[in-house]
Parts: sequence; structure tokens; C-alpha cells
Amino acid sequence: MTKLNDKIAELKIQYPTLTKGVNDQVIEMSANEYESTIAKWAEYELEEASAQAIKVQAEADKAALLAKLGITADEAKLLLS
Repeated sequence: MTKLNDKIAELKIQYPTLTKGVNDQVIEMSANEYESTIAKWAEYELEEASAQAIKVQAEADKAALLAKLGITADEAKLLLS
């Protein structure tokens, strides 16, 4: 199974049904609407997790480089100004 399929399965457990508002009434989504919505949510959550992982890795890389150079972030800023 792929990460996307795993995320979809997880969301389906968490949200076995979905509703929407139509003309001031709350109705259950059709099977196609449900599948589409769950797939979009799964893709979004995976993209957000990926973006967060990239950000965390960049911070770790920066910290490692500064440690290797033996300088602080403030000192690095002074060098660049």
C-alpha cells in the first residue's frame, strides 16, 4: 500500500460518512463525492506533512553546518551582512 492509500484508509476510519449543506439542509454526500473529498484531504495532509518534514530537515541541516563551522546563527548573519 502507498502512503496515499494508507492516509485514505485512515481518514475513512475517522470519517465513515461526510455531510454537506444544501439549501439550508444537511445531507450525506454521495459515494463519489465522499471518495473525492477523502482523496483530496489525504493528498493535502500528505503534502503538508512533506512540507513540514522539509522545513525540519532544513533547520537540522542549518544547525549542523553552523556547528561544523563553530559559529552561532547570529555570527553567520554578521558574516552575510
